[in-house]
This record gives sequence, structure tokens and C-alpha cells, in this order.
Amino acid sequence: MVQMETQILELKNVFKNFKEVKAVDGISFSLKPGEFVALLGPNGAGKTTTVEMIEGIQKPSTGTISIMGLNWDHHEKKLHQLISLSLQETRFIDKLRAWETVQLFASFYGLNRNRVDEVLEIVGLTEKRKSFVENLSGGQRQKLALAIALLHNAPLMLLDEPTTGLDPTARREIWDILMNLKKKKNTSLILTTHYMEEAEYLCDRIIIMDKGKILAQGTLDELLSANNSKEIIEFSTNDIISDQLFCGQDVYKLIRDENTNRTKLIVKSIVDQLPVFLQKVKENRIVLSNLECRKLTLDDLFISMTGKHLGD
Repeated sequence: MVQMETQILELKNVFKNFKEVKAVDGISFSLKPGEFVALLGPNGAGKTTTVEMIEGIQKPSTGTISIMGLNWDHHEKKLHQLISLSLQETRFIDKLRAWETVQLFASFYGLNRNRVDEVLEIVGLTEKRKSFVENLSGGQRQKLALAIALLHNAPLMLLDEPTTGLDPTARREIWDILMNLKKKKNTSLILTTHYMEEAEYLCDRIIIMDKGKILAQGTLDELLSANNSKEIIEFSTNDIISDQLFCGQDVYKLIRDENTNRTKLIVKSIVDQLPVFLQKVKENRIVLSNLECRKLTLDDLFISMTGKHLGD
């Protein structure tokens, strides 16, 4: 008999209502040991409410959430030992040094000075250990928040937009820390982010949410292979065209961005569809100012599902 793999996290048919608003509308997903999963969605999609329910800050209206088989109603003290989190912006005491800040949190778990030094080294803050928090850059403060999250080796980590507002170098440094953590395979991660490349680079699976529902979930390849629609014809024109002009059997979806005056055709095959497209352009005397053919990206897929860019 094959033994089923224990799930680190499992949500079953979870709803969360605030009066007449369904913030989370019947979602279900699970997280395996060592797995990194991204929650993607525009503002108001229900990501934060979902994470807050996993953290125990909010309670589901209906449905169940379990962490390693335990729930917040009966195992609150134990669950605080099983999860760690790092928020988009964490407020620290400006006049404490970096090592003193980590030591303060280490004392809550009964951890010694050696563990403080270990996590400071892991996040690359050893040289800044004596610096006051107020003198740390934005990237260094996020590293400090990560150091605190890593202190007690929790099997489940929740990161809420950990690199928002950071410059590309600082963002890449945070990614490197998380990738090194992933290689050890003893921590599972739920990541919310506004950066597509962050989800693609760090995560094994991606969950796309909008209006409280899960629209799709799977690996990047699985999501991009959905409906056999993998390629994009993108163009710009100042001419007024009907949305129906380019619709056809081999066109999965047409997306128009009014702000940039660009139109995307999601097609099954550029090779098959491009000649048809160009013939229609010629017949209707449409003047193209830009034309690009490429593979479907996660950003394209997200827009096709939600009608919004991730940062909207």
C-alpha cells in the first residue's frame, strides 16, 4: 500500500464573507513539504485575506484550513511554532542594532545567541550586525525581516510581497536567499507578489486568484499549456478596428490595452495564424505601427484571465 504524502497546508472549500462582500469564495489548495507556491492576483483578489486566515488572524466563514493536520481552533499554541512570516513592510525599533533586533525575537522562542549569528549570516547582514535599524537600507530591512522569519526553522513560511519597492539588486539578493532556503527542502513557502518574474523564478506552482476565486493553479508549464494556447501576436495601430475582425477558430482571445493602444491575439499557432492576420490587415488597409510575435508569458495569461495587470 502506497503511503499518502503529508500535506504541510490544506485549504478545503474556504469562504470568507464581510457582510455582503465575498472576500474569499470557495477556494481549495494544498502545499507539499518543501514546495514554494505563489499567490497571484490584482488588488482585491482575496490574497491577503487568504494569507490572514492561514496565519490565524482571520477565521473562515465556512471551510477548513489545516497546517500539518492541525487547526487554529484547537492548536493555536502549536501552530505559532509551525509558521513564520515576513510582511511587505515590517516596523522595527530604529534605535536597536540589527543583532539586537533579531535577539529580541529570538528570546520569544528561547533561542540562543548562536542562532542569531547564524540567521544574520544566512541573509548577508553579518557586516551590518552593529548598525542601527534606522541606518539600514530598504533591502537590508527586508533581509532583517527574513532573518527573523528564519529564526525558528518553521516548516511553513508566509511572505507578503517581500521585495515590493526594492531596487533590482536588492530584489535579486532576496531571491538568492530564498533559493538557498528552497534547496534545503525543509521549508514550504506561500508567496504573494506583484512581480511575475519573482513567481516564475522562485515557485514550483502558481495560483491565480481574482474576486475571491481561484481561476487557475499549476506549474508554469501547465498554466501556459492550458487550452493549447501558447503564442501571441501583438500589434499597435491608430486605426479603429472591430474586435470581431481578428476573431476566428484559431484565436483563443483578443485583449486590447486602451492605455498603450496595443492589442494581443492569443493564438494556438503563430505559423498558422500570422498569414491570416496579415491578410486581414491588408484587406482592411490597417496601418501597423508595431508587430511582435512571441510565446505566451505568465503575464499574458494573467491578463487574459483577470483583465488586469498584476499591479492593478
